[in-house]
Amino acid sequence: MSPLGVLVLAFSMSVDAFAVSVGRGAAIGRPPVTEALRTGLVFGIVEALTPLVGWAAGVAASRFVASVDHWIAFLLLAGVGVHMLYAAVAGRGHAEKTPAGRSFVVLLATAVGTSLDAMAVGVSLAFLDVNIVLIAVAIGLATFLMSSGGMLVGRLIGTRFGRAAEVVAGVALCGLGFTILYEHLTA
Repeated sequence: MSPLGVLVLAFSMSVDAFAVSVGRGAAIGRPPVTEALRTGLVFGIVEALTPLVGWAAGVAASRFVASVDHWIAFLLLAGVGVHMLYAAVAGRGHAEKTPAGRSFVVLLATAVGTSLDAMAVGVSLAFLDVNIVLIAVAIGLATFLMSSGGMLVGRLIGTRFGRAAEVVAGVALCGLGFTILYEHLTA
């Protein structure tokens, strides 16, 4: 995967965490920098671990599906992308469901909930020749930046911008899935 592809994937995977962080920042009001950094750290670590878990599961199954691996990668990436588009357009994005509480348990549960799409992407990456550690670190760093920033600007930009970002991420993931499919079918 090209460096640009890794960058697009990393920031696409962090958009739902950004949307949640915007909602948390708006709900808390004026979150202190320490709260924004704590949120970013928790979201970043969880978001970096889940593609590794998905990748491990995909590697375990890869020998059984080698002939259709590009279709699986396409369907998973496009499926996550379409789901993100639907959630944003239907108004069922993560930002509206964000609890205002600051407890670590609530924060961790929210981080896990928003990282399940990264696990599905991790499964699809198992069928490709990629450096999963590099991708997981990129996803974790992007999520840290997006979540911390989302907390700090949440009150200013509100949930509408979070939805628009989720639409862009959904389109990007669908495009990445189509690119993988195209590359394998034309090779």
